[in-house]
Amino acid sequence: MRQRLFIIPILLLTLLWCSCRKDFQYDISSGNLEFSKDTVYLDTVFTNIGSSTYSLKVYNKSNNDIQIPNVRLAQGNNSSYRLNVDGEAGKEFENIPLMAKDSLFIFIETTFDISAINENEFLYTDAILFDEGPKQQEVQLVTLIKDAIFLYPAENADGTKETLLLGLDEEGNEIRIEGFLLRDEQLSFTNEKPYVIYGYAGVASDKILNIEAGSR
Repeated sequence: MRQRLFIIPILLLTLLWCSCRKDFQYDISSGNLEFSKDTVYLDTVFTNIGSSTYSLKVYNKSNNDIQIPNVRLAQGNNSSYRLNVDGEAGKEFENIPLMAKDSLFIFIETTFDISAINENEFLYTDAILFDEGPKQQEVQLVTLIKDAIFLYPAENADGTKETLLLGLDEEGNEIRIEGFLLRDEQLSFTNEKPYVIYGYAGVASDKILNIEAGSR
């Protein structure tokens, strides 16, 4: 009787150990990952202004839990792109688990210094690499880069932003929005660089705004 009682706990411990071990057993990725897109196009990046955040979805459509040995940017730490893989920020990641029939999100953004490139360059590219060697897969990253002329409201002495008067409400109170009147030197838009206006810009009633063909 004692021998039977001793064997039963041993069997229970063995079963528990096996079930726990299963949670940590992954097959190495075989290079058959699937992606929501093969190229991620990020929006136009202006000098030192970050892009919007874009997402890439990575699928494991196999019946096995897998582990991706590494996920990294091709340009490594020199890349101007930034990644967030399954909640962790960085440029290189190792041993990423991915359950069977499951997926994970990768979020991508970039900030680019336009002064570091040739003025005739318009695209900045890199790639996200999954694994290496014959099993390596990749997703291309492409960003249009342009320098820009920034126009924005000035800051008043009291710390408030310059505003534009839109009119009066029914009670005679001023209706204002954050904006500014273009100064004389800003009244000619050329086609050399794109213009980015933060808030609203207005033209005084006694002034004229000249916009060249092809201005952006």
